[in-house]
Amino acid sequence: MSERKVFCDDALVWLENNPLAPQTSLIASLPDISEFSGMSLESWKQWFQATAKLVLSKTPSDSVTVFYQSDIKHESTWVDKSYLCQKAAEELGHALLWHKIVCRFPAGTITFGRPAYSHMLCFSKNFRPDLSKSTADVLPDIGEKTWERGMGLEACLSIAKFLKEQTQTKTIVHPFCGEGSMLAAAEVYDLNAIGIERSPKRAEKAQTLKVDLDSREFSG
Repeated sequence: MSERKVFCDDALVWLENNPLAPQTSLIASLPDISEFSGMSLESWKQWFQATAKLVLSKTPSDSVTVFYQSDIKHESTWVDKSYLCQKAAEELGHALLWHKIVCRFPAGTITFGRPAYSHMLCFSKNFRPDLSKSTADVLPDIGEKTWERGMGLEACLSIAKFLKEQTQTKTIVHPFCGEGSMLAAAEVYDLNAIGIERSPKRAEKAQTLKVDLDSREFSG
C-alpha cells in the first residue's frame, strides 16, 4: 500500500536538505511571477531557472523530472515556461523525453492572460522510455481542478500512469504541491508520494485529497 507525506515547509529549503532515494521521480509546477509581489520579470525568470535546476539536480539520474507549466502574458509579452524548463535542463545535461500539450479550454477558445493550454515536459539524465509505449502528445481535457492554479486530474493521472508503467519509480516528490492533486493521482497507481507546500491550509488539504475514478473527480 502506498504512503503519502506532506510537509508544510519551504519547498526549496526542503529539497536542499533532503537527499532523495533511488527510484524517486520529481513533479514540479513552479509558481509564476503573479505570486511574487514586486519582483521584476527578469528576476523571476532567474528564480524560475535556478529553481528548475535545483529540482532537476535532485532527481536521481535513472529517474525523471516532470514539469507542468502554463505560460503567461506579462505586459503584452509572452513568457514561454517550457523554454525556461528546457534551458535549465540543457545546462545540466538532462534530455527531453517528451513534451505534451494539455488543453485547458477547447481548441479554438480565445483566452486573455493565461493561454488555453499547459505544457507537460519530462526530462531525465539516463532513463530513456520505450517508444513503442508512447502516448498522445495532446491531452484534450485537463480534468477537474481543486483550485485555479491546481493541476488538472487528467493531467495528473497521465503522469502517474507513465511513471508506474514505464519507469522504475516507487516514490514521487512534488514541491509546491498545492492542494495535493498530483499526490492523490499517485495514490491511484500505488506510488508513494511526498508533497511540500508552504501554505498550511493547502498542505492540510493535500494530506487527504482523493480521486474518485468512477466520476473522474477529486474528493475529500
